[in-house]
Amino acid sequence: MVGAAGADITLKMPVGTIISDAETGEVLYELLTPGEVITIAKGGDGGFGNLRFKSAINRAPRQKTPGWPGEKKNLKLELKVLADVGLLGMPNAGKSTFITAVSNARPKIADYPFTTLHPNLGVVRVGPEQSFVVADIPGLIEGASEGAGLGHQFLRHLQRTRLLLHIVDVAPFDEAVDPVAQAKAIVNELKKYDQQLYNKPRWLVLNKLDMVPAEEREARVKDFVKRFKWKGPVFEISALTREGCEPLIHAIFRHVQSEQRTENEPVEVDPRFAGDAPA
Repeated sequence: MVGAAGADITLKMPVGTIISDAETGEVLYELLTPGEVITIAKGGDGGFGNLRFKSAINRAPRQKTPGWPGEKKNLKLELKVLADVGLLGMPNAGKSTFITAVSNARPKIADYPFTTLHPNLGVVRVGPEQSFVVADIPGLIEGASEGAGLGHQFLRHLQRTRLLLHIVDVAPFDEAVDPVAQAKAIVNELKKYDQQLYNKPRWLVLNKLDMVPAEEREARVKDFVKRFKWKGPVFEISALTREGCEPLIHAIFRHVQSEQRTENEPVEVDPRFAGDAPA
């Protein structure tokens, strides 16, 4: 009854929310900027009352026009966290220990698998005004893309990352467990889940080297890389003792900074149309 002066109904949503049509699945909006305001559904328009038609010759008008109803929509809201780096790995690979060692995040850490039950975000400070965000998700197991375990529910949170760290436990308690087979299973699940996620830059991080005798480390790392047939960057760390973590986070920051510069580069305009480009 207040017409144009009616207050808007504003819903506050976290950055990273995806709004899609619940019936068709079409993505309508992605909230990627803090403070961004969008119109999801337009309110109704009231019709003209009889006062609108009053004039000197029509002192008691009986005319009116009907209004228009507001929009109704069934929407699906999905949150994908915004992080620069995502952690991949089997349960108990040391992902939570790593994010605790390098960031301000304090996830639950225990000596049994599936300790992490929901995504954890941590800000890694490299220097003054130099930082990046890391996302730790529940560990993946073989069959995750078909719904086994918990990790598949959170893989979507890694789709906006610029870099994936594949953390591998090179010193499992069970000697019958082959770290190479586990690492291959993770890569296979990633490929089944989303080809774009599989194609993201991915670094191999061999963790828990403090559990390997110093004289055996080099041979074990070489054997793993050879059998895994890995050609990309390899980092050797111990998240528990922070050994090797500093070089890794500095390398990550340089990579993230490079990606940000590339994204912010102006698009080249064909000289033939340079005069038509908007000011």
